[in-house]
Amino acid sequence: MNQDIINEIINQNYSKIIENIEKFVSEQVEKNNANGVILGLSGGIDSAVLAYICKRKLKEKTLAIIMPDTSITPNIETDDALKMIALTGIEYKLIDIKPIIKEYTMYLEPNEKARGNLRARVRTNILYYYANIRNYLVLGSSDKSEYLIGYFTKFGDGASDITPIISLYKLQVREIAKHLEVPENVISKKSSPHLWKEHEAEKEIGISYEEIDSVLYCMFDKKLSNSETEKVTGIDKNMIEKIQRLNISSEHKRTATPKPEI
Repeated sequence: MNQDIINEIINQNYSKIIENIEKFVSEQVEKNNANGVILGLSGGIDSAVLAYICKRKLKEKTLAIIMPDTSITPNIETDDALKMIALTGIEYKLIDIKPIIKEYTMYLEPNEKARGNLRARVRTNILYYYANIRNYLVLGSSDKSEYLIGYFTKFGDGASDITPIISLYKLQVREIAKHLEVPENVISKKSSPHLWKEHEAEKEIGISYEEIDSVLYCMFDKKLSNSETEKVTGIDKNMIEKIQRLNISSEHKRTATPKPEI
């Protein structure tokens, strides 16, 4: 793997990026006549970055919802989320979604993957419930890496009103977290949406974020072919083709619902 490519990705003006994101969120709140913003806080790095950005200019207008399923979510994740609440001082609610999922599964046939996506959609329902009550905008926590390979639940964590960090690759999110002084253990932990027990993103995808970001950066930012990407990054062509397939097969998640021509 080519460290020069990784350096190209991470060497950014993060102070300016933070300023632009803050401006974007504030403008969207004003443009939509909203009273504030709401986000799901998981204990992971993406939602942590959102929380730290919001506390700078919108602290009194931000609500974070922590929504573990205590049957599968590690306690450390909830502990980290509560720690970030203490550090940012933003308002929060803690809602265990275990009883909700249990109620659903009383009527549905068992399927672990479908139940995992159900957890993501239940969380989104809760966010929009409180967004309706308060006239808040729902913030999406998808980053560019996961967005481009479709690593999110359609109408679950992929549903939001605005997506402040969607232009940042995962490696860039890690760097911006350092600038925002997010706790180091949150920055360095393995990414996971915790949709089932012992769920880890890189393990499920089968590729590291260093490889994912390097390939996506070459494909979308540098406009290189697969063979050029292989040469520049030193990443096996099978990995490159897998990432390309993930992007193509998830296109339906990034586009409007298809409709016939009448």
